Amino acid sequence: MGRTAVSVSPKSAESVDKLTLIRNHPLFRHLTSAILEQLAARMTKKAVRRGAFIFAKGDAGVGLIGVMRGSVKISVLSADGREAVLNVINAGEIFGEMALLDGRPRSADATAMSDCDLVSMDRGTFTSTLRGQPDVLFKVIEFLCARLRRTSEQVQDVMFLNAPARLAKALLQLADKQERKAKITQRDISQMIGLSREMTNRQLRIWERANWVKLERGGVVLVQPRHLEKVAVEAGEGD
Repeated sequence: MGRTAVSVSPKSAESVDKLTLIRNHPLFRHLTSAILEQLAARMTKKAVRRGAFIFAKGDAGVGLIGVMRGSVKISVLSADGREAVLNVINAGEIFGEMALLDGRPRSADATAMSDCDLVSMDRGTFTSTLRGQPDVLFKVIEFLCARLRRTSEQVQDVMFLNAPARLAKALLQLADKQERKAKITQRDISQMIGLSREMTNRQLRIWERANWVKLERGGVVLVQPRHLEKVAVEAGEGD
């Protein structure tokens, strides 16, 4: 399946600026203001349209990418073309950080789920700016371990939780804290939790009739998240 990268000029104000993005991120927040400003100044900006690829599995791993606006899907394709969604990266978050450590090819695809404003930090900038800051490497390791734990949890959920519990847990993790909306298509969330699109839609419709959720274009609003929390917790306790 072919993909085409598309760069465009941002048309709206950024929701997160470069300095704020790295200052608030656990990888960098303990650094001095001078170092943070130096890193932010050397980050490059790019805008991509919804549906455009940011990088593909096997591309050169040249550094990390931060999301200032929009959301990005991290996924892999099977040999027969099926897609598995590994993660969704939202504004204020970063991805591709493994390349900071090993510089090896990308291990997954990254695709814009909406129009995005991105910033990138190449491996050379990171290593040269932070040489003499060994604590940063430990933070990178901690961050990667957290990602690995999350991936391990996803695998366990697919193996041990029933379908409603998997869906409820994913919606709670993906939902914006203020809007209480998970901005993800039913197709993408199905691929994330290992369900068919039809099964996901069927369960969402049940919850919509119960007024637990509201289905909107490109997302799901959590009307009564406490009921979803109960579904997820009770399923975990029962295994």
